[in-house]
Order: sequence, then C-alpha cells, then structure tokens
Amino acid sequence: MKKLIIAVMLIGTFGLSNAQTDYYNDYQRSISDVNWQNVISDLVLSSTQANQIYALNDRYRDYNSWDRAYTNNPDRWRTDRYGELERIMGREKYMKFKNKYYKGQNPVAVYNRNKNNDKRYKHMDKKMMKMNKGKHGNGHH
Repeated sequence: MKKLIIAVMLIGTFGLSNAQTDYYNDYQRSISDVNWQNVISDLVLSSTQANQIYALNDRYRDYNSWDRAYTNNPDRWRTDRYGELERIMGREKYMKFKNKYYKGQNPVAVYNRNKNNDKRYKHMDKKMMKMNKGKHGNGHH
C-alpha cells in the first residue's frame, strides 16, 4: 500500500503543472460550453438564481485565482462547481439541467472522462514527436 501511495504522489508531482492547466481548461469549458442565458430561461430561474449563477461563473476570473483555490486538489473544482449549481437551481431544476446539457450524466464524470482522454492523446503526441525527430535527425530534409 505504501508503494502505491508513493507512486501516486510521484506521478502527481511530475504531472502537476501540465495537469493543473488541463483541469483549469476543463473548468473554463464548463462555463463557456453552456449558454447560461438559455439555461436560466429554459429552467425559469429567478433573477436571484441567475445572479448567483453569473457570480459562480465569475468566481475565478483567471488561472491564478483558480489555482489559489485548487492548487492542492485541482480535481475538486468539479464537485464544488456542480454542488453549487445544484444548490442554486434546486434539486429538480438541476436534474433537468443535467439531463439536457449532460445527457443525464454527472458533469463531474463527464469532465473526468475528458481529462483522461486528453492524457492518452498527449502521451501519443509525445511518442509521435520522438518518432518524427528521429526521422528528421538523419540529415534528410
């Protein structure tokens, strides 16, 4: 068990800076990929609820403010954000939102899946870059 914990910590340390920006990009997409005005009118949310959603969307205006909140646990943004949205909308309207915009899936899982897909592709990109460098390094331009 100790070996597993150490391995996870090492992997986390090496991948931290790149992973942090991946998490932040997911956070940004969770805001920009949704037309919030449509959500507010579709769900007939009050102006108070609308203002709370806009305030939530504006909470971290840049990477540094987001990073200060999530440096030690960048994964947490999803549960924080969608927990807040559920609190603001109420359970019933949140479920309608989730069904319409995330096809009934938990948005936390959707963004987690995207993060894992990105890692696989990045790994492939590095392999391709190494292969291409080898091909171009033989003086055949």
